[in-house]
Amino acid sequence: VVGVTGAIIAGGAGAVFWMWLIAIIGSASAFIESTLAQIYKKKGEHGSYGGPAYYIKQGLGSPLLGGAFAVALILTYMGGFNALASFNMTDFIKVYVPGERSSLYIGAIVAVLAGIVILGGGKRISQVTEVLVPIMAGIYILAAVIIVLLHIQTLPLVFVRIFREAFSAKSVFGGLLGAAMMNGIKRGLYSNEAGIGSAPNAAASADASAGVSHPVKQGLVQMLSVFIDTILICSSTAFMILCTNLDASAYVDAAGNTMNAAYIQDSLVANFGPAGSVFITVALTLFAFTTLVGNYFYAEMNISYLYPKATKNKPFMLFYRLLAAVIIFMGAQFSAGLAWDLADVLMGIMALINVPSCLIMGKTACKALADYRKQKSEGKNPVFHAADIGLSGTDYWIETE
Repeated sequence: VVGVTGAIIAGGAGAVFWMWLIAIIGSASAFIESTLAQIYKKKGEHGSYGGPAYYIKQGLGSPLLGGAFAVALILTYMGGFNALASFNMTDFIKVYVPGERSSLYIGAIVAVLAGIVILGGGKRISQVTEVLVPIMAGIYILAAVIIVLLHIQTLPLVFVRIFREAFSAKSVFGGLLGAAMMNGIKRGLYSNEAGIGSAPNAAASADASAGVSHPVKQGLVQMLSVFIDTILICSSTAFMILCTNLDASAYVDAAGNTMNAAYIQDSLVANFGPAGSVFITVALTLFAFTTLVGNYFYAEMNISYLYPKATKNKPFMLFYRLLAAVIIFMGAQFSAGLAWDLADVLMGIMALINVPSCLIMGKTACKALADYRKQKSEGKNPVFHAADIGLSGTDYWIETE
């Protein structure tokens, strides 16, 4: 929501095109990384778990590189991304909380609420997000559809503007094409996370109880998630803004920071009156809160890679979870530039490790896809056996055969 808004302010409508493009490419990378996460996942006390750190260790035979990725992910998700999500949530809510200390109050409340969920572990995180996410996503898309219908006559012009500003000669010579590409790609990646190695941590946790009898099943689900994140949710935000046709240049402050919250709030107010501002604030609060607890879940799975007995060490986990809550509080006090720059840099480090690893191991995922398609063509419910694609040492699938 906020990232798309900032991308349009900084890179123009053309940034939307590059988000769409990265979503198409990202669908392929999401399939590869999530299928690999399923192939090399492990069986844990409360279900399966895994992710890039684990498939890098097993598939590439490089535990040190896997450890480097785990460190990068922890810093990115428990640090950079959670600080950013906390900042974005605070930036929206503080409109309704007057006073210079509003960020302190909001940050403290959010940190306490997130801490309650985080202290409950992975099961409580799943229970919270599986209820909130589908409801809020559906309502958000519905609001976008209503706005588009209210401005249906301008919709063709919006599409023309998106494509024109993505490739126009004026944009090239003025440097706007570069801004559109960078902001569109960065915000597209932040939205769907395809290729940077976070989604595979969630993909690996899906097991037979969720109907995953073959790694490719979850790989296909992750492809769909990229479509939902970027094509549906991000496009909804873009159309809300572009159909309203507010002047984006008015939402850059004297320091050069983009006023993302004000831009999207004003777009909703222009269509729904004061209720629009309340709606977008509630929507973003729910989006950001589930992001906070979900990001922590990714980080916890990777702390277990670095310290296998972490979850059984209660004092350590209490400290670690309280630290996560403190970071959420600190993020609420950040400036916009610091929050976004920190998240972008850390996200880039993850991608630099994960993308080459996926390219090297991509053949394994493709073999799994061929096995899946073969079984489907025979009318079977595909069931995976590691030996069928020439693999050994895949702990989970060998144990389940």
